[in-house]
Amino acid sequence: MTRTPEDLHYTEEHEWVRRTGPTAVRVGITDYAQSQLGDVVFVQLPEVDKDVTAGESIAEVESTKSVSDIYAPLNGKVVAVNEDLVQSPETLNTDPYDEGWLFELAFDDGAALDSALGELLDAAGYQGVIGG
Repeated sequence: MTRTPEDLHYTEEHEWVRRTGPTAVRVGITDYAQSQLGDVVFVQLPEVDKDVTAGESIAEVESTKSVSDIYAPLNGKVVAVNEDLVQSPETLNTDPYDEGWLFELAFDDGAALDSALGELLDAAGYQGVIGG
């Protein structure tokens, strides 16, 4: 059974978004995505301080099955990346919602972030995408 935490926002491209502050979010891939990928063997993270546009390919996850692009779920600036994944990419398989986060984005103001998060899927909407 695929876990889809209720407190997160989701994209149709299988990224999750967790608000971590008034103008910041943390991003990762969903449990469904990691299960479809199989054993993750490499992660290429975005550059810190990079401005990103929603829908832009900014990272890659390589598994024993394939290489998958990771897309920016929102417009923002990359302010942190999970360097632990470089040494332990398999963390995406074992703990995709906590230790397996990919990067953090910052925004100019909370109202813009509120609006952007409102455009993403909630857990029920994401379950509809994956057929749950």
